[in-house]
Amino acid sequence: MKIIGIDYGDVRTGIAISDALLSFAFPVKTITNSNMRMLAKEISELSIEHKTDTVVLGMPLNMNGTKGPRAEKTEEFAKILTDTYSLKVIFRDERSTTVSSHNIFNMQKVSGKKRKENIDSLSATIILQDYLDFLKNSN
Repeated sequence: MKIIGIDYGDVRTGIAISDALLSFAFPVKTITNSNMRMLAKEISELSIEHKTDTVVLGMPLNMNGTKGPRAEKTEEFAKILTDTYSLKVIFRDERSTTVSSHNIFNMQKVSGKKRKENIDSLSATIILQDYLDFLKNSN
């Protein structure tokens, strides 16, 4: 069974998918959609296509670990995924993923439009890979 990773955003949402062995995460796409319900429907379709029922959703906590308005919106989105599409949602701290994504792009000398198009899917990949590594290390 594969797992979908999501870096949820108001305008752009990054999507990643694991391999069947739950070892590696790969960027899939960035969805540009500000409507939560439409976005949830698209993710549900990806879930069907990739035969998964689990989503790892990045949780944008404040630097002190508390939840702010962005985290509350993410929880609202998760509720749609679980209640409407019966997807299991696992939250994963995403505080450093955007910085990590920018660092990776800096090392690869990716800039401009290419960076903007791929930053969210790379962040989703980092969120998902972090969770997959956690699963491996907890066994």
